[in-house]
Amino acid sequence: QLQASGGGLVQAGGSLRLSCAASGRTFSNYAMGWFRQVPGKERDFVAAITRSGRSTSYADFVKGRFTISRDNAKNSVYLQMNSLKPEDTAVYYCAAAVWGSGSTNADQYNDWGQGTQVTVSS
Repeated sequence: QLQASGGGLVQAGGSLRLSCAASGRTFSNYAMGWFRQVPGKERDFVAAITRSGRSTSYADFVKGRFTISRDNAKNSVYLQMNSLKPEDTAVYYCAAAVWGSGSTNADQYNDWGQGTQVTVSS
């Protein structure tokens, strides 16, 4: 089970930190990703991190603003979001890929959290 939290309403230029807690698994066996979705559109890749945490990848539209990290001892993955823009408004989902490599492809992820709403006002 994946439980995402940390979403909310923030003004443009502000910051939020999303958290995703995993249970019922050996967390270090899973690459983790963050995706986002707005109504009527497909789910977009945001960031991913490998099982060890040594390698990360980002969508171009968040590079330099968002940082993904993980703490395997706490079974958690995080997404630090800085310099938020109104176009970052979406439901953000964490996802897990067993034995994954930190793919940008949503189809590579086995489990998904329930999503947390992020709203950025202008």
